Amino acid sequence: MKIALEITPNLEPLFGTRDENLKLMEDSLGVRIDLRSDAVQVQGPEEAVGRVRRVFADFEALRRAGVHPHNGELNAMLKLVVADPAVTLKGLADASKQRSAVGAAGVKRTVQPRSLNQSKYVDAIEQYDMVFGVGPAGTGKTYLAVAMAVAAMNAKKVSRIVLVRPAVEAGERLGFLPGSLQEKVDPYLRPLYDALYDLCEPEKVDKMLEKNIIEVAPLAFMRGRTLNDAFIIMDEAQNTTTEQMKMFLTRMGNNSKAVITGDITQIDLPNPKKSGLVEAINLLEGVEGIRFCHFEDVDIVRHTLVQRIIRAYEQKNLQQELPLGLGEPIPIEGGHAARGHSTADAAHSVVGRRHANKPQ
Repeated sequence: MKIALEITPNLEPLFGTRDENLKLMEDSLGVRIDLRSDAVQVQGPEEAVGRVRRVFADFEALRRAGVHPHNGELNAMLKLVVADPAVTLKGLADASKQRSAVGAAGVKRTVQPRSLNQSKYVDAIEQYDMVFGVGPAGTGKTYLAVAMAVAAMNAKKVSRIVLVRPAVEAGERLGFLPGSLQEKVDPYLRPLYDALYDLCEPEKVDKMLEKNIIEVAPLAFMRGRTLNDAFIIMDEAQNTTTEQMKMFLTRMGNNSKAVITGDITQIDLPNPKKSGLVEAINLLEGVEGIRFCHFEDVDIVRHTLVQRIIRAYEQKNLQQELPLGLGEPIPIEGGHAARGHSTADAAHSVVGRRHANKPQ
């Protein structure tokens, strides 16, 4: 099937930097998109061509409504659109408005999931009262959770936000810290403050912190409390003990939500096998009312080097776990031998399948 789409004013942002958005649609949907002086020609399977047509129509509708996503945000939205036929550009923009409570005083930006797993995570937070976000650094686990908490409070679904982190040192000894108790633990909680100040105007954040509408506290401060009408987030949950995790999970009161985030590859406890997050995954997976969302390195939204670094470390760990080295015969009883996977196979399993080449 072949169609011609009209080139409307200010359509160029849809193409992306060096036509990266057009290439994304070509590679993912199996179509060919050619730019002509008077039209955009799209050729391919009927269903795929129809989806491209819908993208162009939605972009034009958003532009007329005054919605102009920047290129990084638009590219992330298009990745979700091409991955799921049920997802549309307009639907994502509308959901982003609702979640971010656009127009609420003090809100600096809208927040849009940038991968399929991030989209599932955000949907889970909306639908479930307790959600675990587990995966590597840079996948947006904490940032999206804080964004959902801010949106929930702006929509008056909760009356306060409680942000919690275990105060565990990441390998180094910080020694005695001067100042009040809050000043001693603030360095551990800085990532949570960073997310708040990035999402909301600093004046609004400071005012809500002063009034205790937003509370940022170490995990130890949670013991004995019941948190009603609150959106509760625990970050770096891999550094909780079994007892601490159980204590935190039982703090939920009426009309409350809890989001627990962590990365089980970065456990800073003296005994990593005693991580409360690891045990919670084993014990609570499948429990009604609780949702687990798992992220992968493809979900990383920080600098592109972060994704490559994490893949390199994962591959090293995989090599260390395989007995007798990669590709070497493994002796077993009876004189037979089993051959391990090759280095290339191991790397393929970690890095994942590459995208198909652009259609010619």
